Amino acid sequence: MSDSENAIDTSVPPSGPGCRECLAGGGWWVHLRRCAACGHVGCCDSSPARHAGHHFEETGHPIIQSFEPGEMWFYDFRSGRTESGPELTPPTSRPEDQPVPAPADRVPADWRARIHR
Repeated sequence: MSDSENAIDTSVPPSGPGCRECLAGGGWWVHLRRCAACGHVGCCDSSPARHAGHHFEETGHPIIQSFEPGEMWFYDFRSGRTESGPELTPPTSRPEDQPVPAPADRVPADWRARIHR
């Protein structure tokens, strides 16, 4: 994967252990994605709020990496392709003891009916 247009900055740490907007606004998420340019951690497109995708729309930062344990893939919103890429600054995932979906105390009982497929 090319880090053209400063789309990848390997020195920037993630913004936190969960979706920044969901944590601030009382929301919840299914999976997490990390912006490869600025470290913003947002929720995936299956999550109700889709903050990682909105971050791309608002900032133009095109490349995200999975922020899930054991997943090292990158996704480029411009091409719609999943590829490999460079190692980013740790941590490279959410805490392994964090449940999916999360945060546990905010996830509704009918969460499966509320996600995007």
